[in-house]
Amino acid sequence: MVFRERTFSVLFVCASEKFTAATLPLLPMTDYYPVTTAENAGQARRALLEREYDLVLINSPLPDEHGARLAADVCASGGSGVLLFVRADDYDNVYGRVMESGVMVLSKPTSSQLVTQTLRNMCAVRERMRRMERRRESVEEKIAEIRAVNRAKWLLIERLGLSEDEAHRLIEKRAMDAGATSSQVAESIIKQYSDK
Repeated sequence: MVFRERTFSVLFVCASEKFTAATLPLLPMTDYYPVTTAENAGQARRALLEREYDLVLINSPLPDEHGARLAADVCASGGSGVLLFVRADDYDNVYGRVMESGVMVLSKPTSSQLVTQTLRNMCAVRERMRRMERRRESVEEKIAEIRAVNRAKWLLIERLGLSEDEAHRLIEKRAMDAGATSSQVAESIIKQYSDK
């Protein structure tokens, strides 16, 4: 597989020993680790409470539910890629129910080559999602920093009678003098003046 510096965690939900035996060899440790197995939806839901998985593979039907609801729930609650295996005669019905949730569906029987290619595509999408999550977190941190600095500026304007430019320069100078970030200085100003 192309992704060598990172492995992808997998939750494999399957009650069929035969399907498990055919699928697990398609998940080599060099690319997929750890691989956790569950035999029903209840076990899978408990495993998902303990950690988030990059990929969740579900072979339907499961002993305690079909698997389509579990697949949709996993997609709705996190960033895991979900692949649902369904009987060929059930494919159109299930696909129509879970497609909008972002669940990928493969009909059974299928080839190991198609499963491998689908898994690789899911890994590529998961990597893209990771990058987007990091960017979103960075943007959220930047927005929080801007809000803190603006709040501190307005407190300085209100309490010390400074202009906006003077308040901004004061925050930057304190940050430079202290070797701190503007956000850290802003937080200390907020604590100092918002209690008074």
